[in-house]
Amino acid sequence: MFYLLNYFIQMKILLNNNDLNEALYNVSDLGFVPTMGSLHQGHVSLIKKSLKRCNKTIVSIFVNPTQFNKKNDYINYPRNNRRDLSILKRLKVNFVYLPKKNDVYFFKRKSLIKLPKKDRILCAKFRKGHFEGVIDVMDRLTKIIKPKKIFMGEKDFQQLYLVKEFIQKRYNTKIISCKTIRDTNKLAFSSRNKLLDKIELIKAGKISKEMILLKNKFVKSKNIKKLIFEKKKDLINSFDIKLDYLELRNILNLKSSNKIKDSKLFIAYSINKVRLIDNF
Repeated sequence: MFYLLNYFIQMKILLNNNDLNEALYNVSDLGFVPTMGSLHQGHVSLIKKSLKRCNKTIVSIFVNPTQFNKKNDYINYPRNNRRDLSILKRLKVNFVYLPKKNDVYFFKRKSLIKLPKKDRILCAKFRKGHFEGVIDVMDRLTKIIKPKKIFMGEKDFQQLYLVKEFIQKRYNTKIISCKTIRDTNKLAFSSRNKLLDKIELIKAGKISKEMILLKNKFVKSKNIKKLIFEKKKDLINSFDIKLDYLELRNILNLKSSNKIKDSKLFIAYSINKVRLIDNF
């Protein structure tokens, strides 16, 4: 039976796989929005798209331990289920899946997921095992939920690219990519933003604006590589950040690019110990 809080009428909260299987029996055209909670406007945008395009929508809240490189990052990841459930209730989501680790990791893989060398770039280069963990959990959730469509944001573009490549080859499920949602300072909404203080948020917003200006310069430039090289030094000196990468890559295959067409500018940096990623 479904476990329902009194004020969450109509939205079914599924606490285990038995609840899930009962709720989704005979549900067709199911849209799925996977989250780790701490919901923000980016998540809301994904959910609204699913509600509009699918007959029913399920949102998962599961902080996946296997995609964290550091135990402290997993422990400190912002969590607020009560607030998240209130947001989902207002959006009129049909189902919320709140699994325990054993609900997701109830079977052992026959073979470990390994990224090919060509994909060990950008965040995969700096976060060993991260995307293997993401792909693993997305494979498991897709197998459990069996959605028709999965809605994912472009803010985590490398994640979107790798999950899409893996899932669509194995399931009758379509990955729907959704545009990045930004605040008034052009900073992409992210759960990690909650770990920044006001001054740090302003700094991150300024960096986003610098990226937009840089991308605009590419249109008239004959030497994009030089512009990027100079901007790297400028960002480090001007904002006192640890810069992991600033690269232009083709969105179709994530190969390095020197042309603005079909390309995005990818950045990863840390303000104090909070690591932020974005693309433009």
